[in-house]
Amino acid sequence: MSPGFQGRPRSAEPALPPGQYLTEDFPVLSAGPTPKVPLDTWEFVITSETGVEYRWTWDEMMALPQETVTVDIHCVTRWSKRDTDWRGVSLDTLLGGVDTAAHYALAHSYGGYTTNLPLADLRGARAWVAHTYDGGPLHAEHGGPARLLVPHLYFWKSAKWVRGIRLGTTDQPGFWETAGYHDYGDPWREQRYQGD
Repeated sequence: MSPGFQGRPRSAEPALPPGQYLTEDFPVLSAGPTPKVPLDTWEFVITSETGVEYRWTWDEMMALPQETVTVDIHCVTRWSKRDTDWRGVSLDTLLGGVDTAAHYALAHSYGGYTTNLPLADLRGARAWVAHTYDGGPLHAEHGGPARLLVPHLYFWKSAKWVRGIRLGTTDQPGFWETAGYHDYGDPWREQRYQGD
């Protein structure tokens, strides 16, 4: 090897999941119209597999411990956005007092959208009910007043306009999953569609 040879320069940027490209924009993709949810009627409900409900109003949610996270997000339509800033309540906090033997969750939203997740993916500081983006209130087109934020999965799993989670002992597919999208949706394994 020649003196001073360093090889090819390495990128300072961390790798993207396969098939993804970077964007500075925050594209808006929705399965239906954007619901308008007044804060005085907004609520978040976790329903256990036995039907027990745990409820929070907007004011009660804001009174819980808040966390600020900076994460990369990845859409199944192949865009990725780096270093997005969010603030919200960890699902660890919300699930902390819930008595459950469930292994699955079905998130549901104002407007009727649903998506399924393993309950383990909502724990361990990996998921939040986010109400703030980039230092300001989360805009309705991006899921405000609050959305689920599960950044280690494709972004359709981060349900916009989230209103609750139903826990279960069996996996129940949501809106996109019944239309052929992958039940799990790991961007690093390119789990876009059933069979991937």
